[in-house]
Amino acid sequence: MTPDPTLPGRGPLPVLRFLGLVLLGAVIGGVAALFAAGFVRSVLWLNELLLISPRSRVMLPYPGLLVLATIAVPSLGGLIVGHLHSRIPERRPHTPADAIAAVQTRRGRLPARAGGITALSALISLGAGASVGQYGPLVHLGATLGSLGARLLHLGRSEDNITIACGVAAAIATAFNAPLAGIIFAHEVVLRHYALRAFAPIAAAAIVGHVIATQALAQGALFHVADTAVPRAWEFGLFVAIGGLGALVAGAYMHAILGVGRLASRLPLRAELRPALAGAMLGTLALWVPDILGMGQETLRFATIPGAFGGGELLLVLILKLAATALCLGMGFSGGVLSPALVIGTLFGALCGTLVASISGASQETFIFYAVCGMVAVTAPVIGAPLTSLLIVFELTGNYALTTAALASVTLASPIAAQLFGRSLFDIQLHGRGLDLSSGRDRALLMDTPVIDYMTQDCVTLSPDATLDEAITTLARERHSEAYLVDERGRYHGCVSLAELEAARQEAGLHRRTRGCVDPERPTLRLGSTLWEAMALLEEVTGEALAVVDEGVFRGVVYEVHIAHAYLHQSDALRREEHGHG
Repeated sequence: MTPDPTLPGRGPLPVLRFLGLVLLGAVIGGVAALFAAGFVRSVLWLNELLLISPRSRVMLPYPGLLVLATIAVPSLGGLIVGHLHSRIPERRPHTPADAIAAVQTRRGRLPARAGGITALSALISLGAGASVGQYGPLVHLGATLGSLGARLLHLGRSEDNITIACGVAAAIATAFNAPLAGIIFAHEVVLRHYALRAFAPIAAAAIVGHVIATQALAQGALFHVADTAVPRAWEFGLFVAIGGLGALVAGAYMHAILGVGRLASRLPLRAELRPALAGAMLGTLALWVPDILGMGQETLRFATIPGAFGGGELLLVLILKLAATALCLGMGFSGGVLSPALVIGTLFGALCGTLVASISGASQETFIFYAVCGMVAVTAPVIGAPLTSLLIVFELTGNYALTTAALASVTLASPIAAQLFGRSLFDIQLHGRGLDLSSGRDRALLMDTPVIDYMTQDCVTLSPDATLDEAITTLARERHSEAYLVDERGRYHGCVSLAELEAARQEAGLHRRTRGCVDPERPTLRLGSTLWEAMALLEEVTGEALAVVDEGVFRGVVYEVHIAHAYLHQSDALRREEHGHG
């Protein structure tokens, strides 16, 4: 049967384009996986070289040198990182939040230079022992590579969004050996929809990344789990309770990072020097508790072993790791929030398991369940990805019982955290920058679209001293129903409608001035106003347009019909993208 050319997405040409996009996704996945694997290995090499890893610290025979390195390495690393960030236009490292914003506002086009500097500063931060994560930088690096690929091939914004998600999926698949988690993370956190057109390229990227990580590079898993006992029925109630408490820990973690950031901005210290101060403070504290240095993978592994830490040690390391991460990220180190969240969550779960064992007297054969439940209960709210968190557990462990227990915790953790704090730390950060994703992508697009894109000066302007007869005659000749009163200096004095002018003429005659017919309650727009603000004002205004006024000076108008057309165009573009025709 011959394909109907009138139907969208049918015919040989769209099929070839789709296959090309899948192939591009696979290529981006391979490139992103190689970069991710190289990044991880470089961090581990720097940790050994700079005496950050536990193994290198134990093997060093000179205690005095170890003390010096513990303080000096994070301090000097922070100094380098601060100067690198001064070369980024925003003077801060880019994060997964920037990739999310690029996709949700359909801007795309992540800047390659800023992405490269961010990746380098994250490598130095992690190598120098800062308490930050590696997965955030890997996600942003993958997204930047995906955007660069789309830009080099001159693809459209919809394809750019997909290639960004491909890079993200490959980074997660490579870092965690978890291709399913990479696919879901790209959809759940970055795209926030499940378009069939995007699924195949993202899946190709994740599979290629996974193959490179496991086969070509023989990368090991984050931690290993032996055969586990089956939890008792009453323990599932505790797993749910861990989820509720974990949401509070996640909230404390997120707000500690944001709070230190606000405090840092008020310090009488140049921004590029703040990471060095944080590094010195971190190093000093690490002289007593070295577990807070770096990503904390060894701490995470030991926290899953019964008896490796006592209850007091777990609580101490948990609090100090949370504080150290907030200090490093809030003061300007470059890095992610996921790795520390995994460590903090695992410590929290292990603490809960230790307390349950000491109170009930039961054996600790199900200790790993508590550690994993705590891990997902803290991690899922921080990154806003409950499904991804569950799949990471399943793909890392291959244990269905562990995944079911984790599901019990996530069931309560994510909703509570969303109600109390927000969907994720990324969304909270974007909200602070003026982009609110809480009401969906439609609103985010409208909030990111400036009204000046639709502003025009094709309107009727009158002097405030014009008579009613002059105003009515001019409006009739120009076939408009509204006029804007602007004096000889360009100052805006208000808007008058033809109906108001006619009513005034009936009452006062033709020689009354138009300034007396102005509606003082009629709102106006600013040059910086968004399409969302314009739509909100239309609920209060009956008329043909809204005036745009900048510090009292009239700049033009935005017609109601143009606002409506813009909204319909944006909505249609989103629907086409999400249903696979975009």
